[in-house]
Amino acid sequence: MKIVSACLCGINCAWNGKSKPSQKIIELMKSGEIIPVCPEQLGGLSTPRIPQEIRGCSGEDVLAGRCKVMNKNGEDVTAQFIKGAEETLKIAKLAGATEFIAKSKSPSCGCGSTYDGTFSGTLIEGDGLTTALLKQNGIKVVNEEDL
Repeated sequence: MKIVSACLCGINCAWNGKSKPSQKIIELMKSGEIIPVCPEQLGGLSTPRIPQEIRGCSGEDVLAGRCKVMNKNGEDVTAQFIKGAEETLKIAKLAGATEFIAKSKSPSCGCGSTYDGTFSGTLIEGDGLTTALLKQNGIKVVNEEDL
């Protein structure tokens, strides 16, 4: 069993109220092999929502308390991101999921790179918060670009 970023399944849960459907993932969903999750919604954030980015560090750093997730208006949304990551981990464990297919560049789901927190479109190396927590708990993470 796998969990996957819900926006990749065609579910309108991205920050802008839209989805980022992947035909490969939609086919997996039809076969019953995946469970869609949106960590940001699970953390209590609305859809649509103000864009958010990890400020100058990685999801691992946020989990360690070294930095924060901020929205474009300067509001701290770290608590919602942590809650969403924890709820996603709970779902993964309950389902016996061994893999997470993640939306690239997302502050929650990004795998390998995320935006730098300046809202300028600049990418930095590192994982999103949910991806970092899942990896820490032995769940393999791949992004949709690697399928």
